[in-house]
Amino acid sequence: SSEVLEAIENVVLNVLTSLGKQKAPVLTVANRADWRNIEFEDSVGLQMIPCCTIRKIRSDCSRSAPKFALMLKILSMIYKMVQSNTYATKRDIYYTDTVLSGSQSIVDSIINDISCMLKIPRRSLHILSTSKGSVAGNLSYTEEDGTKVNCTCSATAVSVPSNVEGIKNLISHAKFMLIVEKDATFQRLLDDDFCNKLTPCIMITGRGVPDLNTRLFIRKLWDTFQIPIFTLMDADPHGIEIMCIYKYGSVSMSFEAHHLTVPSIKWLGLLPSDLKRLNICKDALIPFTKQDQKKLASIQKRPYVARQPVLKRELEIMAASKMKAEIQVLTSLSSDYLSRVYLPNKLQFGGWI
Repeated sequence: SSEVLEAIENVVLNVLTSLGKQKAPVLTVANRADWRNIEFEDSVGLQMIPCCTIRKIRSDCSRSAPKFALMLKILSMIYKMVQSNTYATKRDIYYTDTVLSGSQSIVDSIINDISCMLKIPRRSLHILSTSKGSVAGNLSYTEEDGTKVNCTCSATAVSVPSNVEGIKNLISHAKFMLIVEKDATFQRLLDDDFCNKLTPCIMITGRGVPDLNTRLFIRKLWDTFQIPIFTLMDADPHGIEIMCIYKYGSVSMSFEAHHLTVPSIKWLGLLPSDLKRLNICKDALIPFTKQDQKKLASIQKRPYVARQPVLKRELEIMAASKMKAEIQVLTSLSSDYLSRVYLPNKLQFGGWI
């Protein structure tokens, strides 16, 4: 808490110093979305370099002045919350002044800018975000308020906790974790009792691109249990992008890579090479769009691809075929092929990256 308060006080002191010198105050933030500021390290994933390019948010410029004001307002709210040990959601912050905020996405981006500027993990700023992820399987834990959560006994999934940092007493006998891209596939595996049929496991979905809480939760489970983690994604550029976020991190959150990435994550499927191996009918595949081609070309240029020859080969197979497939394509072989054949065989005999 004292570290957060001191960091905010330093920012405000710089603003006051500038005003005292009759100068327009400026806030300096790192260029979080610039690949030139990112380096890849096998043990961490994508992380921000120490001396990165910056952008200045000026108080005397009509374009940046509203953002400057909003950053100071949010800093003030964080300061009060840390002092009083209270919390607010990102949505709460947006609704304190919708005119100044502009939109929820602007508020979300500024909160990340503040976290990066202060060099303080976002969860330490007392700002919570609603989790969209779900978890099921062999896992129980206690939430910060003392609520006991038992995913093992639940026939339905449990929402990923909003305050991951506060959970404790994690207990599991799971042999592995399975991260599922889509909620529909997750629900199907839940209906098939996949978490218990093969061997005890923990199953998680971020419902597409994962939110911060889901990524923090997976990292906490990894730190606690040190069990293998596999991902089940669509065989398309979007699915690969999501797998890479879990494994290597994202550019925009690279300043927090140490808390979010799990580089040991394996890509279980659906692999582009699986489509040929399983003789999936071409009529069941979907042709690439221009956006797909652009996305795949972008992924192929990333620093971690060159260091992973097997991953590189899978991307080349997809690029050459110009075809993609959803996990649901396996139902063309049989309705329960995913849970009865595909996953058990992969987990028993290997075939992941």
